[in-house]
Amino acid sequence: MKAFKDKVAVVTGAASGIGRAIADRCAREGMRVVLADVEEPALRQAKEELRAAGADVLAVVTDVSHAGDVEALARKTMDAYGAVHLLCNNAGVGAGGAAWETTLNDWKWVLGVNLWGVIHGLRTFLPIMLDQDAEAYIVNTASIAGLISYAPDAPYHVTKHAVVALSEKLYYDLAYREAKVHVSVLCPGLVNTRILDFARNRPADLRDHLPETPPTPEVQAYLDAFRRALEAGMPPAEVADRVFEAIEEERFYILTHPEFMPLIEARMAAIVQGHNPIDLQALSEG
Repeated sequence: MKAFKDKVAVVTGAASGIGRAIADRCAREGMRVVLADVEEPALRQAKEELRAAGADVLAVVTDVSHAGDVEALARKTMDAYGAVHLLCNNAGVGAGGAAWETTLNDWKWVLGVNLWGVIHGLRTFLPIMLDQDAEAYIVNTASIAGLISYAPDAPYHVTKHAVVALSEKLYYDLAYREAKVHVSVLCPGLVNTRILDFARNRPADLRDHLPETPPTPEVQAYLDAFRRALEAGMPPAEVADRVFEAIEEERFYILTHPEFMPLIEARMAAIVQGHNPIDLQALSEG
């Protein structure tokens, strides 16, 4: 896809971070933009700012973990604009720790948003895009954590690996059908977003009403270091630029942080050679 003006983009998780940056770039390209997010005040602010800049914008409060919300998002998109040409399944959260220590609610929440959100987006919007018989594009946001495993957050890694696998399967399915719809998977590294403040959008029915246990010194040190790394990370606008470059080139893997390539290569080499998983964190520090 090389022409964007007057086409319709739907972006989930659009009120902040990478999603907001992608929405901003869509608006600058002259697209009509549908903003979807569960955080209503931030969504309203994004809508007002984009409209003030002259963009044609629709904002829809959406919990992507609920199929009904995504279906309503599609109906409102079609009612307003009659088409959809770019779908960015971007909404994401993180929670939990080791697999056996992560609560059931943590698993349900993270899988619901990060994986089921993408599944709902594809099942709802892809039939519309195929029926249009026009050039269209899908970008699924995974993470570098979908290619390597390096942090103490099992649900996040599981979902991001799943989004990569789902996107690869979708790529082949669309290619076999010679569809006019193409797909990319976005695997960013450290980006300056509020990903560590994920609890602000957690639904009440998936909160754990347990006595709060302070993190161990080791976990707290990791979180502090990770927050500093995020604050020094790539600006979301730069990620959005990389996304549009990939769309124009129809490039499937969007790897924004080349410094992670040696870790990806080391993991793949261990698989091919039949080795046990390697300590990627130690390798990165060495």
